[in-house]
Amino acid sequence: MLPGVLQFILRTSRSTSHTSPACYRARSPLGSVRGTVQVMPILQEDIVRVREAVDLVELIGERAALKRQGRRWVGLCPFHSEKTPSFSVNAEEGLYYCFGCQASGDAITFVRETEGLDFQEAVEALADRAGVVLRYEEVHVGPRERGRQELLEAMSAAVAWYHARLQSAPDAARARAYLRSRGYDADIVRFFQLGWAPESWDALCSSLDLPEQVLLATGLGFVNRIGKKQDAFSGRIVFPIFDPVGRAVAMGGRVLPEAPRTPAPAVDHRAVGLNASGRSGTQPSEDLRNPATRRVRGNRDEPKYKNSPETAIYSKRRTLYGLNWAKDEAVRAGEVIVCEGYTDVIGFFQVGLRRAVATCGTSLTEDHLKLLARFAPRVVFAYDADAAGRSGMERVYEWERLNDLDIRVAVLPSGSDPGDLAARDPDTLRRAVETARPLLAVRVDQALSGADLHSAEGRAKAAEVALGVVAGHPSDLVRDQYVMAIADHCRMEPADLRERLARKQRFADPRRNGSQGSAKSGIAMRTVANTAENGGAQEGSFAPVQRDMRPTRSATRPSDRAPVRRPERASAVVMEALRLVVHRRGEMINRLEAVLFPPGIQRDAFRALVAHRDVREAADTAAPAVADLLRRLVVEEPSASAEDVLTRLVEAGARKALVELEAEARSSEASFDEVAAVAAQVRLSIEELYDSDNAGMTRDLLLAWLVAREDGEED
Repeated sequence: MLPGVLQFILRTSRSTSHTSPACYRARSPLGSVRGTVQVMPILQEDIVRVREAVDLVELIGERAALKRQGRRWVGLCPFHSEKTPSFSVNAEEGLYYCFGCQASGDAITFVRETEGLDFQEAVEALADRAGVVLRYEEVHVGPRERGRQELLEAMSAAVAWYHARLQSAPDAARARAYLRSRGYDADIVRFFQLGWAPESWDALCSSLDLPEQVLLATGLGFVNRIGKKQDAFSGRIVFPIFDPVGRAVAMGGRVLPEAPRTPAPAVDHRAVGLNASGRSGTQPSEDLRNPATRRVRGNRDEPKYKNSPETAIYSKRRTLYGLNWAKDEAVRAGEVIVCEGYTDVIGFFQVGLRRAVATCGTSLTEDHLKLLARFAPRVVFAYDADAAGRSGMERVYEWERLNDLDIRVAVLPSGSDPGDLAARDPDTLRRAVETARPLLAVRVDQALSGADLHSAEGRAKAAEVALGVVAGHPSDLVRDQYVMAIADHCRMEPADLRERLARKQRFADPRRNGSQGSAKSGIAMRTVANTAENGGAQEGSFAPVQRDMRPTRSATRPSDRAPVRRPERASAVVMEALRLVVHRRGEMINRLEAVLFPPGIQRDAFRALVAHRDVREAADTAAPAVADLLRRLVVEEPSASAEDVLTRLVEAGARKALVELEAEARSSEASFDEVAAVAAQVRLSIEELYDSDNAGMTRDLLLAWLVAREDGEED
């Protein structure tokens, strides 16, 4: 158990820390999500109760306007941008399907995809909504799970403590004044839960009394050289970092701008246990005991921004600052904005673009893009005007292709960053996002800008540089479009440039295609101005990008899995038969056989329907492509009669078998007479299918023959 002070902070933070005025309150149909990790599985019958208790139309209706159309509800899809409604909900079955992006699922799926929750968290959130009391299986909770939960609770308590300190502590007055000068009012401070780490060596440790192992494992502090627990953050404005669910996992701290300093008070070395050499004996040193001295002597050379280290609950390459607040708007807009720092994210929120995120003091990675692909198909980079990148961009293009993303760049005025632009010219910031251009277009423009087009040498040099940029793109069609644009700009023949580009790709090191710098630098999405002026990367600047070569992807959401595999082409009668099984199960399920459906997804869908009690259970256990088809069928109503569909299915199956029989007769002389006789009987039966007197009997006989024939072939 955590100490009493920590438990108190947790209780108060859960009731107050997420509260904010209406203009900044996170909009969620589910309310707040608990910040702890539940490791015990929920009883299966309770999951069923939750599904049955939730009104799917009401749930989805909070994010998308739905209108009743027959037995279905239709509207614009909440998962992608569209002008014509293609999203359908079957309230009776509790399933939805989009004919545009193939998003499908039930209430649990919907909450997972819109809230970024895992399965258990989604069930718990829906249970809270529906008033269902969940029961859990009794399982052994290992030390790893207990430890992770303890770290999350400790981090949540620290966020609440720092936040309360900023709001009311006298020593935070200068921090409050600085935030006001940046245009951050009380609403913004509460919404982003900004905090203040006082200029003290152990204020947090003393207040929360965190165990040493928790302090180290969260990165909230460390044990100093004299064996005392010490805060990791001191004299900094704290920006809490949350995972997509909204659980605090890390922190970033910014020092305040330098202010006139007063001389540090004289320190009696004997009073603090220092010997003549200034080294400590049994007491803390001067640096640790005297906050004023520590600020003057210790923090002067510290970086402007400081971030939590990697921990069991925090991975920089998989975490994006602001995603917990931005994900809802990103899903609605189909777009997410990626910027450099915490203040840039806040600036975007201030101007109404509540879909901005930032890397947490590290490089942009493929894992970041995979995470973003779960929420939006379009990613807009909004960096300093010089930060569109200069090397290794072919990797970003490959990531764009693998994750089915449209990556663009918002071109900002030279020397501007989103945080400052939001305060002095918000319209320009909004317009830059609205007019964001493809990444390659921006890089080609940069390569051509400032070129001397008045001389042949200048035009040739500009074309050479631009071709080097274009060469890194994986699509030959895209490359050729830019070759023609470069030819027009440099007044050269496209054929000559195509030949030159081909030579570049044939003879150049593929790792350096399109690179203007060292191949070792990876994706240099580094802010040039920050690097040059400050001698290194600041918070949010882009150092060489870490590359994960494993093109893995989750299959839990339409936006973060491989391009949707559409069902094989099937005849209209096959699809109508499946609709009848879904919507009129009692009438159809025992009259059809798997042999009537073409091998593949349609047959697998029929077998899944036969094997389970209802379509929802069938979809839950089926392969992804089959589940997508079943969920689509739920929102499509049958229009043909069962008798007509059954007759046409049997006819199609019999005609296919007849073709196979005739081929057998031609290839096997020994059995020619026998096969020919059977084929003749089948042909006659097909003609009698539409004889009103014998149709039913003929259809049943043909179906029995088709089943026996397939069973014989399988044997």
